[in-house]
Amino acid sequence: MLKVGLTGGIGAGKSEVSRLLVECGAVLIDADRIAREVVAPGTPGLTAVVDAFGEEVLTADGSLDRPRLGSIVFADPEKLAVLNAIVHPLVGARSRALESAAPEDAVVVHDVPLLTENGLAALYDLVIVVDVATETQLDRLVRLRGMTEDDARARMAAQATREQRRKTADIVVDNDVPLAELERRVKDVWAELTRRGRQSTE
Repeated sequence: MLKVGLTGGIGAGKSEVSRLLVECGAVLIDADRIAREVVAPGTPGLTAVVDAFGEEVLTADGSLDRPRLGSIVFADPEKLAVLNAIVHPLVGARSRALESAAPEDAVVVHDVPLLTENGLAALYDLVIVVDVATETQLDRLVRLRGMTEDDARARMAAQATREQRRKTADIVVDNDVPLAELERRVKDVWAELTRRGRQSTE
């Protein structure tokens, strides 16, 4: 098994790269998706979040109001740390369970947004960073996700810098390119991953 950490700043296009890797044959473990699952209605995770932040972070149907919670924690590093202390252990446990269920010869890609920030690079055989210019990130968040510029900049500021992420990378995927070019680059990355995977089993 080859364990790969995939990361990138918000708006860098990491989800598109992970989708293309899955098309190539990777087993994907998506930390964001798991993070939503562990705070779904009825979970201990959601109870802990409400205990920490109050009923105001719930929608009318009792589910987590993610935009509301985001506006609270991304403006306050201490509150963000409280949220992370609740969610990250739950995500880690679920990720390990999914990894152990993957085939022995699999290339397992862990999509981890905060890999650099949380010093997780050592958990993986190699790290892929999806990288774009800061201006590209800002444009995508405002134009495609409907964020205000202030909110987008706050989200970006809460993450590692481009330079910090690139220092953790074994492979950098530049995503300031059209989709067809990104597809070609990801196929090249996949060829490298499968080569390393074969080496690890020899």
